Amino acid sequence: MHKVQLVTALYTAAIGLSIVVPTAKADDHDKKTVVTITEPLEVPGAVLQPGKYVFKLVELSNDRHTVYIKNERENHTYATIFAVPNYKVKRTGKTVLSFWETPAGQPKALRAWFYPGDNYGQEFLYPKTRVTQINQVASQQVPEAPADIQPPAEPEPAVAENTPPPAPAEVAAAPAPEPAPAPEPVAAAPAPEPAPAPVAVAENTPPPAELPHTASDMPLFALFGFGSLALAAGVRVFTRRMN
Repeated sequence: MHKVQLVTALYTAAIGLSIVVPTAKADDHDKKTVVTITEPLEVPGAVLQPGKYVFKLVELSNDRHTVYIKNERENHTYATIFAVPNYKVKRTGKTVLSFWETPAGQPKALRAWFYPGDNYGQEFLYPKTRVTQINQVASQQVPEAPADIQPPAEPEPAVAENTPPPAPAEVAAAPAPEPAPAPEPVAAAPAPEPAPAPVAVAENTPPPAELPHTASDMPLFALFGFGSLALAAGVRVFTRRMN
């Protein structure tokens, strides 16, 4: 790819106006060049506004070529142009653009595009109606594009199709695992025996308090005396019988 920018090296020659453009490394197979323009520029079939454009070449035969002019991202084509070889004696390491003189008030018309290092360039062919207008002010005869042939559309880039991988061979399904045996029921633990009822413990009842003395001991003594007398009388009677 070759990125360039128009510079002010403008001169008038027999072939018309030319601009020498700085050059850098480019793609030789399609002469791809990025050109920056600073004012409206006419090409066959379009008027380019200021900006960056990509020029690419397709060689159809030795005497007829096709030039595609695209935006910088190359996702839009502004013009598809027939071109013929335009030879020059002196080679240059820069891109050169030459122009046709046009009537006053009209954009300059791009005549030829010279790729760096080549001794020939691509001279653009304009339709008959535009050739008639340019010939009124041009110092040379403007070549005319064939009316019965249209320039081919740019071929679409080849896209490699991804081939899907082959389907895997069928594998015999493994037998389903046997269900696990149901767990045996676990005997319930016996309920704990109820705790014995608490036994009531009788509390020791304190002895009753001693009754208060309500009388004297005299009757007791009298009773004891009578008993002694009765016992003595009984002993005496018993003794007599024994004798």
